[in-house]
Amino acid sequence: MHLTTPVLAIAGFLAVMIPNPSVAVSNANDYRVCTARLLDLGLTEQAVSQGCAKALRPRDLSACVVRINQQTQISAVDALSSCEQSRRPQDLSTCVVDVSINTDKTVDTRVLNYCLRSLLPERFAQCVVGLRSVIDIAPTQAMDTCIDASDSVSGFSPPSAPPRVPTKFSPSFEVTPIVDY
Repeated sequence: MHLTTPVLAIAGFLAVMIPNPSVAVSNANDYRVCTARLLDLGLTEQAVSQGCAKALRPRDLSACVVRINQQTQISAVDALSSCEQSRRPQDLSTCVVDVSINTDKTVDTRVLNYCLRSLLPERFAQCVVGLRSVIDIAPTQAMDTCIDASDSVSGFSPPSAPPRVPTKFSPSFEVTPIVDY
């Protein structure tokens, strides 16, 4: 009896300290989190189930939709469609929010398209915001300029290499006959 009491006390303590696996699973389930967040925005169950199920990173998808919906005039339906298409939904949401804020939310639906088309959406947003902060330029003109600039990899063409002159390979071997005596 004296030995079992400490063992039972320790076992009880450990049972209380170890989290319930079903609770841990429900909080860690990215698809559950995605579904709950998107349903809270009023999206249909079908759109939410398809969007979250197809997402490689469902939490990122839902974070993208929520951020765009809360910080711009863009509907959750439009945001979901764009966030689903993006390789990096978090970068897309940053781009859309930054450009929308800078353009006084006048071209929100077009911003989605521009940010989605850009390979580097955060850099695209920096370009648009940077141009508009210094130059009096229309939002669509700034976006057109920046999307054209983002098409080039580094912004300049490499100098052409001098033509290669083919080298002639002519090995010289000394041949010594083997004489068999």
